[in-house]
Amino acid sequence: MFNLQLIMYKYFNVILNYDRGAFGCSIINGEAGISLENSQSWYDEADMNVFCKELQQQIGLMIPDKFLEHYGWKQLQ
Repeated sequence: MFNLQLIMYKYFNVILNYDRGAFGCSIINGEAGISLENSQSWYDEADMNVFCKELQQQIGLMIPDKFLEHYGWKQLQ
């Protein structure tokens, strides 16, 4: 069992939890976490490219467009 904490997009503190083959991510919100949906939940069966893409999409949906555009992480439409 282990967890990794990271900052995504200079906006959210995210924790990756791994426990006996199962893994997933949550946004750290004080003492609680907000679980992020992902289709890849078992490490030995996971496609990490899919996992990372889905994580990026979930986080990107929660951040205001102006913030993403300011840092060049979202193309102006």
